[in-house]
Amino acid sequence: MATALQRGFDATANRLSHADRIELNVSSANLLSEPKQIFESWRRCLLNYGVDAGDFSAPHVVTQNELKVFREPLENIHVNAQEEIDRLYAVLRQHGYVVLLCNRQGVAIYHRGDETKASEFKHWGIWVGGVWSEEAEGTNGIGTCIAEHRPVLVHASQHFRSRHTQLSCAGAPVFDPHGELVAVLDVSRVASGEDQGSLPLVLDTVTVAARAIEERLFREYFRHAWTIAALPCDNGPALLLAADEHQWIRGADHIARDLLDLDNERLANGVPLSAAFEFDRLIFRVAGDGDIPARVMRAGGGGWWHALLTPPLNKSRMARSWAEAMVHSRPRISTLGQHQVAEPLALSRGGLPPVVTQRTCEYIESHLDQKIELEALAAMAGLSTHHFARAFHQSVGMPPHSYLLSRRLERAEAMLRETDLPLSEIAVATGFSDQSHLARHYRRRTGMSPRLARWKAR
Repeated sequence: MATALQRGFDATANRLSHADRIELNVSSANLLSEPKQIFESWRRCLLNYGVDAGDFSAPHVVTQNELKVFREPLENIHVNAQEEIDRLYAVLRQHGYVVLLCNRQGVAIYHRGDETKASEFKHWGIWVGGVWSEEAEGTNGIGTCIAEHRPVLVHASQHFRSRHTQLSCAGAPVFDPHGELVAVLDVSRVASGEDQGSLPLVLDTVTVAARAIEERLFREYFRHAWTIAALPCDNGPALLLAADEHQWIRGADHIARDLLDLDNERLANGVPLSAAFEFDRLIFRVAGDGDIPARVMRAGGGGWWHALLTPPLNKSRMARSWAEAMVHSRPRISTLGQHQVAEPLALSRGGLPPVVTQRTCEYIESHLDQKIELEALAAMAGLSTHHFARAFHQSVGMPPHSYLLSRRLERAEAMLRETDLPLSEIAVATGFSDQSHLARHYRRRTGMSPRLARWKAR
């Protein structure tokens, strides 16, 4: 019955104009002839925005002065996107596509296309300056991608406005390092009789390029932190995390935020990397600037992941070498799972299990302002104090007392730099008995008093 009803609906729709067919689809929500995201876009355009599907007027194009204003906030994004745009155009140019980088208002601010066909592309509005929000042009690969926050393929009669039914476009969102949509990467062309079966592949190609732009933006923004790219072995989406030298998460891309339930507030309050993955902490002590391939396990036994850890970029060296900074920010996600993972580091042999090491270090981190006894740490690990001290030294690279003192001094150093608290309060907050106790250890470590260190940091 449902199949016969659908056939009758399709036959009726085929006799209608494009605008009438859209209205029939929207009013007959139980008889959809298009993908859900297309139908939902049609519904928005018809009921919310009042776009005229039968309007054949030319698309809106911004002026050169307006274009300059729109471009300015995205200059850095364009710099990071340029290589991916060039690569994408090299792949799709033979099929007549133009590549557009658009802002989140749907304005095409940069393009790559065949300049000999510029007049044709301008006629259709698929050129720099074109405005492709759903509110302005109805369902299309750019505006609908912005509305849906996901990759979108819109082909021919799936466009809302009748004028655009000769176009084919595929758009993918670009999210910034904080998970906010900042741009759309789109490829568009005048539709041809070419096999439509290739269109999903085109969308996949655009999506990969957009993801590479996101990764460049993320790596550049967190260039002075550890960057972790991780891919689940079940081939789910890869994510990006940024962590400090103490293995606390300082940044997460939009995929990591969704998967790990992270937001700006949680990140500001502090989330240990071990809350997301179980890993060998000694990885973060490897010397050198090269990427470190590893296998990590999702915390709570959620399965193995392929990971690639990129050490922070040295600040002074970056100032001397722009090329090194560019290499540092290159995308790696596409290579996950292809690297040979080294055997566990020799230092971990005979030490504490990685999970116990993490738990112990996290306990120390959260109790720096309190008295921490070696016996209590050993009891947490289920070992004698002698065995625990030796195993901890083997795993972390220093005895428990030295590690605790180092963490307290590092916390004090951060508070000297970032707060105006009196030295006496900083001493108590970091576990020292008094101000002179802090000053004695601080001078021994740095060669200067806490007061002088604060003055130099200001």
